[in-house]
Amino acid sequence: MLASAIMVDPAEKARQLEEENARLRSERDRLVEENARLASENALLRQKVEELSRQLFGRSAEQVDATELAKAVEESREPDASPPPPFVAEAMDVETPTAEEREKGKGHGRRPLPTDLPRDTAVHALSGAALRCPICGLERECFGEEVTEVADYVPGSIRVKVHKRLKYRCVPCQGEVVCASLPPMPIEKGRPGAGLLAFVVNGKYGDHLPLNRLAAILGRDGVDISRSTLCDWVDETAFLLRPIVAEMARSMKQGPVIGADETGVLVLDKKAKGGTRKGRMWAYRGAPGEVVFKHTATKATYEKDGPAEFLAGYRGKLQADAANVFDALYKSGDIVEVGCMAHCRRKFYKAKDAFPREAGWALAAIRSLYRIEAEARQKGLTADQRRALRQEKAKPIVDGFFAWLHGLAPTVPPRTLLATAVGYALNQEAALKRYLDDGRLSIDNNDVERALRQVAVGRNAWLFAGSAKGAEVGATLYSLVVSCRELGIDPWAYLRDVIDRVSTHPASRVAELTPRGWKAARAAGAGAPAAADSS
Repeated sequence: MLASAIMVDPAEKARQLEEENARLRSERDRLVEENARLASENALLRQKVEELSRQLFGRSAEQVDATELAKAVEESREPDASPPPPFVAEAMDVETPTAEEREKGKGHGRRPLPTDLPRDTAVHALSGAALRCPICGLERECFGEEVTEVADYVPGSIRVKVHKRLKYRCVPCQGEVVCASLPPMPIEKGRPGAGLLAFVVNGKYGDHLPLNRLAAILGRDGVDISRSTLCDWVDETAFLLRPIVAEMARSMKQGPVIGADETGVLVLDKKAKGGTRKGRMWAYRGAPGEVVFKHTATKATYEKDGPAEFLAGYRGKLQADAANVFDALYKSGDIVEVGCMAHCRRKFYKAKDAFPREAGWALAAIRSLYRIEAEARQKGLTADQRRALRQEKAKPIVDGFFAWLHGLAPTVPPRTLLATAVGYALNQEAALKRYLDDGRLSIDNNDVERALRQVAVGRNAWLFAGSAKGAEVGATLYSLVVSCRELGIDPWAYLRDVIDRVSTHPASRVAELTPRGWKAARAAGAGAPAAADSS
């Protein structure tokens, strides 16, 4: 009786075992799913670590060897590999500039020293026994010379320009005394001349020297000027030159294309956590040599004092990255978005280690587009000719590239670098294709990025702006220094001349004092006396 009482019903036992098996299967499925999720997250974290490591320790250049791209194409031709998309073949068919064409215009070897540099000549002659011929014993005669030029350096110097104003009076009646007037000074009641102010401005915003280092340099030349005094001079100079930058901005907005980008700048702020806040320095570029910088206080104010304010009233094309701060500008239709192929390429470059074949195909296509642009530059094509070349050679590659991306997108693992690259390209498809239809447009926004590099390099030296006003002063002076460099103008020569003239120059002719106007005036021989004259 007891044995029968403790026996378990076989049906109940089977049911319990089935429930346990179902529970274990469910647990196994959950663990498999969890493992897959963790593996995916681990892969993403590895990608982020590799990307951060590359940014910290790797080279900043995003160059890809042509052999890497060729390898990606060749591997895709293996029997068990998927064939390359048609646009890859079209890309590989684009003519590559020859080595002779690539090197044309590049100097090799030792370059001769400029002929306009002052020269001190030393003559070295033989004398005594060295003049005697060892064969016949007669004295050798001089018949020529060997000339060797050696570049030397003489430290800069401060010159004092003395203004003597003669005073006059009537001797018989001892009447009122009159005195000759002082010519206009760059800084009212200040002692710096235009050349010294140009040196300080170009030193800080052109050569990235903080003011304390410039004070030390001047101190070695025998002039003791405090950092605070230099800071006041920079502020006053920026105020003096602000109308010129305003004219550059006005002229830029009359053109058909503007490029824009931004970089972060730390600004001292006692009210902010940590004593600093992160502002933004925006760069806008119109025609070559027309770059204007603007500072915005914080990210929260972008829409009111960022691109929306600067580009108010502008009708044309805006070339920028896909930052959402620009989105509101395109809604009215007055401003047309133009994409940046360099930003698109950067996404695929980051994905090339994890997805070498797909990223390699994309990089090969984009590389071919840049080779077409290089061909246009080498031939010196006009805007219309450049458009025709793009329609003939670049458009088939671009169309094939985006057709391939549309087919690739559903197969790419989500949240990977390749998914990011494909998503960016497809979201920007219309904007990235616009350069094909307008020869005035560039394939990318790299000119603006190069302009911003001046701020990025300087930021490593001066670290932060002392105030919002200081950042605005920097924006004004960066605008002039960077524009001069784009035009191949010596910033010191330009600043020295313009600082000397701006206070007496007619406001209606302020365009003549912009870097472009200043260079054009000198090319036409209609400018003021040479700025290099420091007398």
